[in-house]
Amino acid sequence: MRLLLAAVLAAVASAAPLRFEITLDSSIAPNGSSGRLLVFLADAKKPREVLGGGFVPGETWIAAREIEYLGPGATIVFDPDEIAYPKPFSQAPSGDYEFMALIDPDHTYARSGQDGGDLYSAVVTVQGINPADAAPVKLTISKVTPTRPKLADTENIKLVEFVSPMLSKFWGRPITMRAGVVLPPDYATGTKQYPSVYNVHGFGGDHTGAWRSGPGIVKDIAEGRRFPMVHVFLDGSFATGHHVFADSVNNGPWGKALTEEFVPYLEQRFRLIPKTSARFLTGHSSGGWSTLWLEVNYPDVFGGTWSTSPDPIDLHSFTGVDVTPGSTQNVYKNKIGALLNLVRMNGKEIASFEQFARAEQVQGEYGGQIASFEWVWSPKGPDGRPVKMFNRETGEQDPEIQRAWEKYDIHKIVEGNWPTLGPKLLGKLHLVVGSEDTFHLEEAAIMFCGFLKSKGREDVCEVVPGRDHMNLYRKYTTYPDGLSIRIDHEMQASFEKTNRQVSR
Repeated sequence: MRLLLAAVLAAVASAAPLRFEITLDSSIAPNGSSGRLLVFLADAKKPREVLGGGFVPGETWIAAREIEYLGPGATIVFDPDEIAYPKPFSQAPSGDYEFMALIDPDHTYARSGQDGGDLYSAVVTVQGINPADAAPVKLTISKVTPTRPKLADTENIKLVEFVSPMLSKFWGRPITMRAGVVLPPDYATGTKQYPSVYNVHGFGGDHTGAWRSGPGIVKDIAEGRRFPMVHVFLDGSFATGHHVFADSVNNGPWGKALTEEFVPYLEQRFRLIPKTSARFLTGHSSGGWSTLWLEVNYPDVFGGTWSTSPDPIDLHSFTGVDVTPGSTQNVYKNKIGALLNLVRMNGKEIASFEQFARAEQVQGEYGGQIASFEWVWSPKGPDGRPVKMFNRETGEQDPEIQRAWEKYDIHKIVEGNWPTLGPKLLGKLHLVVGSEDTFHLEEAAIMFCGFLKSKGREDVCEVVPGRDHMNLYRKYTTYPDGLSIRIDHEMQASFEKTNRQVSR
């Protein structure tokens, strides 16, 4: 009996939860590296060349750790139980798994996933492993994610980089505003001035959309399907997420810099008509919120916005959660303790708010979608970073932050300033959203649209039956040529109603 007990105790003592020995190959980082170290765990049902967090949190397990410096050729022992999602790795059941390590030097993984300059290992498969009691898994970081090819100007697509005095002063270092500018096919051969369309991308995007969409726009203009306008693809990406061109105590005066510095600069450089009625806005998702925000706050600068599936524009529904002052709603769970769903597809709820929040915390300390809102809307905390709107462990909201976020509630701003703002916005607001938006964004949009309808502006909004966040732009009864073409035609009608052809 004593021998059996001793054997059991020895077995327990030797049990070792899964650890990783991660080596940085000196050939790819001769000066070493630093940043956020991520390790991924996925089932080995199918071989993969790379692993990543994926769209639905929890499909791949992720562990993380900040590293100040890892020398060339050095090895670090990594504990995947300290910071992990959905659980510490040692709690994974026995099975066949794939593993991969990645160093994110510029902390952009939470915003854009694996991108240029990230260092990573080959995917290693281990069969029959018990993560609760396993020998260390060795991973060698020996690959570099290629950077995107440098943007090159074409005849009709131009890269613009502008160092903003306002933003540079705020940050104490040069801050560059960027845009991809798409010119009409006859721009180079004439002297005519053009109306402008400022396009703001969604979360995770940037101004490089000009090179993807630009050729089609130029072709459509040449063939008469679009009105000759200059399309300016703005860059809303930032280290903290998407700055949405809103002035912020954390990110700086992006709205002011755009309207007072960048727009005048672009108008001088590209023969843009410098009139309110010749400046239009459009954007989807975070870009939808950005463009609606800009129109509401700068109605004397912009002549209209076509905003689609915008991020929450009425904070009584922040993707389904009431975050207005006085609300005691938990961000994670409803009154009976069930998880509040954030993402739905094909009528099925597939991921909760808590899943996204916890996964984002592991992927990066800043720059993720939820943290991005805090960098724009929250006050600055004692540590120099924005105060979190809700407790990431419990889901409880912070009443002080609720009051701070009110300043960015577009519905509240419009309703509270309707006597002066209503006339300025007449004919300028255009909002389209799917009735089954993937992130429940139609709920806030419908609230805002209800107010506008009560003021006689029922023509402002369209809720498209059955459409979600991803398929809204596909052809529909009210836009048989696609939503982009309809928006273009409506901008043309607005311009022609108030302008004559201008040339110099």
